[in-house]
Amino acid sequence: MTPNEADLRPTQPPILHATLAELVARAQALQVPGERGILGITGAPGAGKSTLCAALLEQLGQAAAVVPMDGFHLANQELARLGRRERKGAPDTFDAEGYAALLERLRQPKGHTIYAPVFDRSLEESIGSALPVLAETPLIVTEGNYLLLNEGGWPRVRAAIDAVWYLEVPDNLRLERLVRRHEVFGRSPEEAGRWVEQVDQRNAEVIGDTRDRADLIIQLVAEV
Repeated sequence: MTPNEADLRPTQPPILHATLAELVARAQALQVPGERGILGITGAPGAGKSTLCAALLEQLGQAAAVVPMDGFHLANQELARLGRRERKGAPDTFDAEGYAALLERLRQPKGHTIYAPVFDRSLEESIGSALPVLAETPLIVTEGNYLLLNEGGWPRVRAAIDAVWYLEVPDNLRLERLVRRHEVFGRSPEEAGRWVEQVDQRNAEVIGDTRDRADLIIQLVAEV
């Protein structure tokens, strides 16, 4: 590799070892008077994205709303029609364009409530217009696996977001969480382990390849 080629390589985003309080302060800094900010949280399955978003929301209160990407899962019936039911969670099993369109609407509040879909894990289906986002909410936190994916409709998603944080945890902890999650929602230990290996981990590899496009790599640490 020549020196010029080396200069063209993407730079690594900074790694931030942060407490929840520090992340809350960073999220608050994205709020601009008279405007609406959008913060994205991404990372591999089991990294703790939903947990972090819930913790941020608890601290930020009415100043924020969480709008997950998972509300844009294609319905199981449509996945079966497309032959993708056994790959549910892969990038092409979401309505990326619909997700991008919602984020673009959210960037420009028009003085009325905007409704977002949510994903019900007990049903394994999305429910439309289930999450109200009030016009006066200054910060949207959106979380999902593919916010930094550079194909299909996903670049349009990234363009609608002000900053994207990549949440990172040790793989052994992440895999334990995934198996436990699948068991909670009805899979046997064997089925859970097989799904993690054959589906979740493949998706994790795709997501890992997007890591260097993040604005920050977040490694959460406990409050002292």
